[in-house]
Amino acid sequence: MPMCRIHPWRRSSNTAKEGYYLTLRQTHGTLDSQAPDWQPWLMFFLRALQQQRRRLEGKVEREQRAQTELPDLARRRLDHVRDHGRVTTRGLVREHGASPNTTKATFASLVAKGLLVRHGAGRSTWYGLP
Repeated sequence: MPMCRIHPWRRSSNTAKEGYYLTLRQTHGTLDSQAPDWQPWLMFFLRALQQQRRRLEGKVEREQRAQTELPDLARRRLDHVRDHGRVTTRGLVREHGASPNTTKATFASLVAKGLLVRHGAGRSTWYGLP
């Protein structure tokens, strides 16, 4: 019987990964019995869903704050990143004819507020959502 794929350890420690495999083995070991024990897996799954819900609530809060507190240019840059996944200063300057210095300052502001994440350095720098 296939199990639902959920990988809550992608953003957490090896302890979560070990817990996942432990509960999977516990449940899997009872599947051939008259009364399979789903509780370890279900409890792990529900805790993972709670953690995901908390992360999503944080994202929603950041998005709402961004919509009300950001200048129009910063909102447009953030929307551009949402639409394209990852962007570079150079790409934005080419595509929109924006000023490189203004674009860099806008990205730096969005990174400082936790709305974007900077990856790389120098010419290979790109920005994405957290």
